[in-house]
Amino acid sequence: MVPPSDEDDVNWSEKRTSPRHAITLRVDYKRMNTFFADYAKNISKGGTFIRTGKPLDMGTEFVFVLSIPGQPDQLQLKGEVMWTVDEAQATEEHPAGMGIRFRFASDAEREALESFVGNLMSETLGGAVAAKLLGKT
Repeated sequence: MVPPSDEDDVNWSEKRTSPRHAITLRVDYKRMNTFFADYAKNISKGGTFIRTGKPLDMGTEFVFVLSIPGQPDQLQLKGEVMWTVDEAQATEEHPAGMGIRFRFASDAEREALESFVGNLMSETLGGAVAAKLLGKT
């Protein structure tokens, strides 16, 4: 499956329940017996996009760790691959990688992610802008 074309970007973004925030996060995960370290391009309360030349198959559920380069904070999450872009289809606008929907085992996991994302947005955008984007105004 390929993400939407430029014409479909508005329709695609309307499917998201939370605003995305552009940020670079290190993502560590395991595929079979091999560990991978890639980078997330953006994040929201509902999901993220992981840039990788070797995306997992759609529908794959896996556990991964998000961390900010140079920071001690890490967050372990479970996600599901919702869509992929392979290297042959990749463009500058839609790079190779996979769109991930977060899967939460509990409300505590969801709250931990929301706090993590909120703190990232506050640090990079300022408290007022982050509050507006997170719907807290």
